[in-house]
Amino acid sequence: MKVIIRLFLVVVFLGLVFGGIFGWKYLQMQEMAKQANQPQPPATIATATAREVSWRPGIQSVGSVSPVQGIEITTEVAGKISEVSFESSSRVKDGDVLVQLDDSVDQASLRGLKADRELARVQFERNANLLPKRAVSQSQYDEAKARYEAARAQVAEQEARIAKKVIRAPFDGLLGIKQVDQGEYITAGQSLVTLTALDPIYVDYAVPERRFGDLRNGQTVQIRVSAYPERQFEGEITAIDSGVDEGTRSVNVRATLPNPDDVLRPGMFARVQTLMPEERTVVVVPRTAISYNTYGDFVYVVTGNDGGQRVAKRRAVTTGATQSGSVEITDGLSAGEEVVRAGLVKLRDGQPVTVDNSTALDGEVSGE
Repeated sequence: MKVIIRLFLVVVFLGLVFGGIFGWKYLQMQEMAKQANQPQPPATIATATAREVSWRPGIQSVGSVSPVQGIEITTEVAGKISEVSFESSSRVKDGDVLVQLDDSVDQASLRGLKADRELARVQFERNANLLPKRAVSQSQYDEAKARYEAARAQVAEQEARIAKKVIRAPFDGLLGIKQVDQGEYITAGQSLVTLTALDPIYVDYAVPERRFGDLRNGQTVQIRVSAYPERQFEGEITAIDSGVDEGTRSVNVRATLPNPDDVLRPGMFARVQTLMPEERTVVVVPRTAISYNTYGDFVYVVTGNDGGQRVAKRRAVTTGATQSGSVEITDGLSAGEEVVRAGLVKLRDGQPVTVDNSTALDGEVSGE
C-alpha cells in the first residue's frame, strides 16, 4: 500500500513539473505572437527623388597606365665603366650619351687596323695602276684588292665594337634610378637604368563583352587616378583588341592621353569611363539608394498607406551606367518617385518610415 502511495505522489509531482514547463512555454509563445502582431516602429531615413537628366552615358572600367615607350637600358658588351653621364630621374634626348665603357685597348687595336688598311690600300692602288701595263698579273691584282677589302672590314668591325661601348638614349624620355657607378665592371645584358617616354601615355583597360559593340576608335575616354583625385584626364581610344578574352569574357582596350606635365606614371591604377557619342535622357538616383541581393538590384520607394503613414516598399530595378555618384535606372522606377538613400541597414519591406533629410544622415551617405 505504501509503495502505491509513493508511486502516486511521484506521478503527481512529475505532472506538476511538466505542466509548469509546458505552461511557461505556452505563455512565452503567446507573448511572442502578441509582439509579432504589433506594428513595426517607424525607421528614420533620408530620401532622394528620382529625376530625369541629360546624360552622355559611359562604360565604367578600371585599368593601368602604361608607357608608349619604356625599356631597360642595357649593354651589349662587357667592360669597365669609365664615365656615367646621367643622374637618376633626369631627362634625356635621343642620342644622349649615358654610359661610356673603357675602350683604350680597343682604340689601340683600331689604330693598328687602320695602319694595315692604309698599307693594303696603297698596294691595291699600285696593282691597279700596273695591271693595264701588264706589270702584274690578274691574280696579283685580285689578291691585293681582297686584302684591302678585308682590312676595311676589320676596321669597320673594330669601330662597331668601340661604338657599343658608348651607351646612348634610344629616344627622348625620363630616366629611372641609376643602377651602376663609375669604375664598376658590368657584364653584357646588365641593366643600367630604365628609360620611359611619358607624353603621350597609354591607359590599358578591359570592357565587358556585352559592350563590345559600343566601342570605336576615337571615342573620348576620361580617367581618374588616386594620386590626383581632384583631376580628370581625357584622351581617346586608339586600339581595340581583335578578340574577346575567353577567361574574362572582356575585350582589351587602349586609350592614348596627352601627359605634358608627366603626372601620369606607368603602373598607376586608373578608373576609366568610356563616353558614348550621343546624349540621352535617363532616370537617375543616388548610388547609395541601390541595394543588392541574390535576385538583383532593388530600391525602397517611399509611399503612403491607408492610415496616412509613410512606408518603404521594396521594388526591383534594372540599373545602367554610373556617373558622378548617380546610377541610371533603365526599368522599375519613374522620375519623381521618392527613394530611400540613407538608413537602409535595418529597413524592411513595408516598414513605416520617418523622413529626416538631416546632416547626420547625409554623413551616413558620404561614409563619414
